[in-house]
Amino acid sequence: MPLDISAIKLDPAMLDLPWDLPLEDWPESHLAALPRGISRHVVRFVKLNGKVLAIKEIAEPLARREFQTLRNLRRLDLPAVKPLAVVAGRIDADGEPLDACLVTQHLKFSLPYRAVFSQRMRPDTARRTLDALAVLLVRLHLTGCFWGDVSLSNTLFRRDAGDFAAYLVDAETAELHPELSRGQREHDLYVAHGNIAGELMDLEAAGALDEGEDPIEIANRIMHRYELLWDELTGEERFEQGDRWRVDERMRRLNNLGFDVDELEMTTDFDGAYIRIQPKVVDAGHHSRRLMRLTGLDVEENQARRLLNDLDAYRAGTDRQDEDEELVAHDWLSRIYEPITRSVPRELRTKLEPAELFHEILEHRWYLSERRGHDIPIEDAVEDYVATVLPTKPDEISVLGVDTEEIPIRARISI
Repeated sequence: MPLDISAIKLDPAMLDLPWDLPLEDWPESHLAALPRGISRHVVRFVKLNGKVLAIKEIAEPLARREFQTLRNLRRLDLPAVKPLAVVAGRIDADGEPLDACLVTQHLKFSLPYRAVFSQRMRPDTARRTLDALAVLLVRLHLTGCFWGDVSLSNTLFRRDAGDFAAYLVDAETAELHPELSRGQREHDLYVAHGNIAGELMDLEAAGALDEGEDPIEIANRIMHRYELLWDELTGEERFEQGDRWRVDERMRRLNNLGFDVDELEMTTDFDGAYIRIQPKVVDAGHHSRRLMRLTGLDVEENQARRLLNDLDAYRAGTDRQDEDEELVAHDWLSRIYEPITRSVPRELRTKLEPAELFHEILEHRWYLSERRGHDIPIEDAVEDYVATVLPTKPDEISVLGVDTEEIPIRARISI
């Protein structure tokens, strides 16, 4: 029986992989030892033509359903891993059928939560990681996506200008609807609370929680953050006609959260004394889309915000406020951003992705300037950062060589 491969764009080299072997028996020569999270299925990272694929062994109906769900999430520009193929019709050497495989593209610079917590982190890093999951869940719910199995284990995290961005990595139970009911959202929150509390208890068992911290209470706070963000994005606000400036204030708050307001619904009372305002259509990615339009850089939202701030400072510093924004952005890209990111030695470039590297260099320059009491040239900041900071960072794109299940966890959660 021949293989049945459903792929968006088939790489012929995929046919050479040992599909007649159970995934857990694949030879080391094919594998990339990237950190893996906890999964109920066998998952392996595979090297293929300079890329890394994530392959999950799963029943064929579930593989095809998840493949289509991930495609739909990507079409909606939601943060989820990219599906590549479903490989079915697998038979081992004895003629026995094997489960199908779902093939996705590994998300560069991403880490499962156990790998994040295994690194040396600032006290609030764990809180920011969990905040990223709350933001991801809100984004999915706004688009009508019912996740069904919300957990840290089903999420990947990427650094985003000092914060984290969360990506959905497991969509087995996800469903897309025109709009979610309150009951569907509450079910996701109920599952999220139980799963997150359990995962934090695992950290506690490993000695990773500060004494006195309660995993259930921490999970309660995460749910509270979700509700605050959801209310900010969808809640109705009522104010007097003389306070119309609050319309702009509401939009600014939403933009600062990384959401655009495409439409507002405004109604007045019968006597015209009060106005009610409610965002009707909101979407994430305000800053990243602007940066993409100006420079072609495709980065996370907080990274985009930081890069745009530097672009705006460059525009003001060169007295070019009246020039075409796209022309100034091109000059900034070729004269500032690219020279800085390329000045890092090649052997250190896999430590962080370019946008995060640029952000950290700007932060380092600020710290040096504050310490010395005067502005530091960017070239000096790059030199000092490369010499004193970058070599100490973990190699987030490289092969780590161990499972995260075997990594001792040293994180401390402070929420």
